[in-house]
Amino acid sequence: MKKSVVMCAPFNTRSGYGDHARSFFYSIMDRDDIDIKCIDVKWGNTPRNHLNLDVPRHKRLLDVFVSFQDINQQPDVYIDIRIPNEFASPGKFNIGITAGVETDVVSPEFLSGCNTMNLIIVPSRFTAETFSKCTYDQMQDMPDGKKEKTGDVKLERPIKVLFEGVDTDIYRPLNGSEIKSDFTDELTELIKEDFAYLHIGQWTKGGYGEDRKNISLMIKCFLQAFTNYLNPPALVLKTSGASFSVLDRKEILDKIEAVKKNFSQTDSFPNIYLIHGDLTIKEMAMLYNNPKIKGFLICTHGEGFGRPILEASCCGLPVIASKWSGHMDFLNDKESLLINGTLGEVPKSMIWKPIIVEPSKWFNVNEADVIRKIRILYKKFRIINKKGKRLGRTNHRKFSLLNMAKEFN
Repeated sequence: MKKSVVMCAPFNTRSGYGDHARSFFYSIMDRDDIDIKCIDVKWGNTPRNHLNLDVPRHKRLLDVFVSFQDINQQPDVYIDIRIPNEFASPGKFNIGITAGVETDVVSPEFLSGCNTMNLIIVPSRFTAETFSKCTYDQMQDMPDGKKEKTGDVKLERPIKVLFEGVDTDIYRPLNGSEIKSDFTDELTELIKEDFAYLHIGQWTKGGYGEDRKNISLMIKCFLQAFTNYLNPPALVLKTSGASFSVLDRKEILDKIEAVKKNFSQTDSFPNIYLIHGDLTIKEMAMLYNNPKIKGFLICTHGEGFGRPILEASCCGLPVIASKWSGHMDFLNDKESLLINGTLGEVPKSMIWKPIIVEPSKWFNVNEADVIRKIRILYKKFRIINKKGKRLGRTNHRKFSLLNMAKEFN
């Protein structure tokens, strides 16, 4: 008799959690010993239109969509792929899967949510260690108005690390004929330079140096590295805010211009190109493989895993990245350019309970080192490129969707 499995996740969203959730479904969808049903939920304000009936594995997923109300008996296994305070535990065995955290502290709400499950799966050692080390006092109100400690809030369930697998049939080095497309032609026409850095990430709220991916600081450092430079390289930003709307695009362009105001009006800036909107996974692979794209750049404050960084590496791009958090599982000092920095308190404006709580710290890159590493890639590209391709081959082999599926099963 087949075991019943119910999965709950933002399957149809254009988000990192959506990518992660779909990977888990694809890992087990061909098993003959289980009957899978999937509950699709929202993920913030991200669009819920990723799945396409014309894509065979998308159709497999869409065909098993149900609502909570459709589950009329207790599932043998329940898998919840969300943030832990949203976890439910209706199954005989309940698995919580989460990217977890981008700072050095996990909230008590996250720990309590994890403790309702039988097993927790996270994508990096950084996330597992952060969940495991955090402890809070459990307090109770007393009749005299005082508070008394009644115990500890800490992780009480087993936690396992399972990386986010990359579809290595898609994300790999491509030759010229494989990237030949209207998209590539448009990109080649857009980018005038033969050397460009690529950044991919959502531009969230926050002032200079405060947005979670640290894009404003990254742009400023890129401009400092190459302003008034003869034949400078370019920066390509694949980013957006909360949506892919025309208004959102204007806001992103305004943010870029705001960073430029830190410089003299007489300065000659290197070009910054914006790619705003949705791309297919094949177009993303073509973007990583475009001959004008020479490296991936990110100054993030912290990552639970860092999926786009791994995708870029698997395509053979050398990576410049912050030297802290989840992506350290697949980057190293020998074969990538890691940016030094220090842990600092998360600005109060970025506190987002229960996801980012006080007194969290995150990684602040050293701006001088950002500029130095950006210039190193440009000046010593042949050497760094060879190292990046070597790391890419290793990551392509170790972090495939197939290997993830084997370990999950």
